[in-house]
Amino acid sequence: MSTTVNAQSNDSATSAPLFSEDVSFLKQHTDVVVLRSNDAAIAVAPAYQGRVMTSTYDSSGGPSFGWINRPVIERGLMSDEERAGKLEEHIYIFGGEERFWLGPEGGQYAIFFKPGTEFEFEDWTTPPAIDTEPFRLVEQNAESAMFEHETQLLNFSGTRFHVGIQRRVTMLDREGINALISDGSDQSRLASSVRFVGYETDNRITNLGDQPWTPENGLLSIWMLGMYNPSPDTTVVIPFKSGDDAELGPKVNDTYFGKVPADYLRVGDDVLFFKGDGTRRGKIGVSPQRSKGIAGSYDSKAGVLTLLTYNVQESPNGFVNSMWEHQEEPYSGDVLNSYNDGSPAPGEAPLGPFYELESSSPAAALKTGETMQHVQQTWHIQGSEADLDPIAQRLLGASLAEIESAFASPSP
Repeated sequence: MSTTVNAQSNDSATSAPLFSEDVSFLKQHTDVVVLRSNDAAIAVAPAYQGRVMTSTYDSSGGPSFGWINRPVIERGLMSDEERAGKLEEHIYIFGGEERFWLGPEGGQYAIFFKPGTEFEFEDWTTPPAIDTEPFRLVEQNAESAMFEHETQLLNFSGTRFHVGIQRRVTMLDREGINALISDGSDQSRLASSVRFVGYETDNRITNLGDQPWTPENGLLSIWMLGMYNPSPDTTVVIPFKSGDDAELGPKVNDTYFGKVPADYLRVGDDVLFFKGDGTRRGKIGVSPQRSKGIAGSYDSKAGVLTLLTYNVQESPNGFVNSMWEHQEEPYSGDVLNSYNDGSPAPGEAPLGPFYELESSSPAAALKTGETMQHVQQTWHIQGSEADLDPIAQRLLGASLAEIESAFASPSP
């Protein structure tokens, strides 16, 4: 999550509703595109930039994986007078388990701060193109939908961008999950008893202006963020490349909102564990030098393993840095992030609560007419420990037992 402020707690978000209940609610307030693959389904909202609001492995009676901020959706968009002094003056937090955003957020090339402002929350504003402007639904079938948008952006340094946006959301099937988890043997294919939902988003930005985008004037990136329902049994797991810090840099950036305490973050030689319980705000990041192109989480009580992957690609101009400061290294940002929402201080309300998994494209140094692509896949897999453990070990580098015990209190 990018913001550092609090909103009123949405108590109904503390327990995950059914997918059918969430879709019914959404349809009362906005158009919803429901895509299906067998029993699995996802709900996509064109008015909210084509974001995937939620998903399930069973559209008739299954759980809803995306966190949805019902009070904000119920209130709808406000007038400028109504927004004044409220959080909505800066951002509408609709929720949703995968949304399209653009970076950088902070720094001298930020698109969330206008020229001449300060890197303070009072001056922070989400660009309308990724907050209030709808994306146009241009193509749809039972398993896929494509959206388009066009916008103008101004960064902190005064550079203007004319941006074309295209986003395609597509359901994935059993062959897709087998392609991800298989090591080539029949034993590594997904058991028929395991339930899952998977989808892919193909996200593209195009330079529609008459000038190239250059590092000296600031670059954009595609930024995907997903809000999920938290639980005390949920742990985020991110494998990373082992090696010397002098060669690869730090294993994790854990200082976004102040250093994450040890009882919420555990870092090993090649894998880290981060709480996704929605009880304490904190954010971590993994650099492109360390990332293996995958992150995940495991809810041990529900027996659900979540996996997120992105297309690893060359990054000659680095990754944008979103820290709220004038940056010495504006292209040394992270490629993977996770955020755990919660009360930032005793007595203060959380924003959700929820937890997030995020990925970013490289910085887009595009000539006129050129396009940057960022593809992300999201999977929620429900099954027994015997079915899920090999997947976790193969893809996340940790057994379910290791994940479950990551924050267990030591024996006296």
